[in-house]
Amino acid sequence: MNQPLAYVHPGAKIAKNVVIEPFTTIHNNVIIGEGTWIGSNVTIMEGARIGKNCNIFPGSVISAVPQDLKYNDEDTTVEIGNNVTIRECVTINRGTTDRMKTVVGDNCLIMAYCHIAHDCIVGKNCIFSNNSTLAGHITIGDFVVLAGMTAVHQFVSVGNHAFVTGGSLVRKDVPPFVKAAREPLSYVGINSVGLRRRGYTTEKIREIQDIFRILYQKNYNNTQAAEIIEAEMEATPERDEILQFIKNSHRGIMKGYFKSN
Repeated sequence: MNQPLAYVHPGAKIAKNVVIEPFTTIHNNVIIGEGTWIGSNVTIMEGARIGKNCNIFPGSVISAVPQDLKYNDEDTTVEIGNNVTIRECVTINRGTTDRMKTVVGDNCLIMAYCHIAHDCIVGKNCIFSNNSTLAGHITIGDFVVLAGMTAVHQFVSVGNHAFVTGGSLVRKDVPPFVKAAREPLSYVGINSVGLRRRGYTTEKIREIQDIFRILYQKNYNNTQAAEIIEAEMEATPERDEILQFIKNSHRGIMKGYFKSN
């Protein structure tokens, strides 16, 4: 840690074995956990809470004030979990009075030039590919993959294990377990490859497929589909998670893909 070309505010709380490379600036009211590496030319501003064994690459700015005109210097934070990798030139803004914090969960990989705006909650084990952008107040579940140059509208939710293809504009909520693609963003199947990698059985994957066939391929509206799923499908954690996501959706869930003639 004893890097004479870096600046660390005396009020920052840095674990003894943190490595800080030259020309990095760490402000007051920052906490950084054991085993974390901070590359050169990183700026970590007030309110950052960074966990253990993280890697933050050059040019990143963590916990800058929100890009929100309503922000009035409230005491808010950015909370980054353990084993998180933040690549070059990523920006993560701290919260506003809405949630008071921006969160990135454990074991995430945030690739170069991504932006995570104020009041976003990102779950564990997520991968955001280069140039993916989250507007404010977004909720991202666990094991979500956003391919490169994906842009997510404010207040959108993306469910656990969802996969969004590159260059997508995410204007509506994306249910758990699905693949989302095309323009406008649509359901194109379930994320079977990701689910298998995480230990889901073939039987469980087929069960999830059957649920989404009712929701997206049977010409029901969302309310009708949810009622049929609840009445006809066996109660399982996955079924209940999908139904709860539909019920809680404020922006409405994305549509199914329709191929016109």
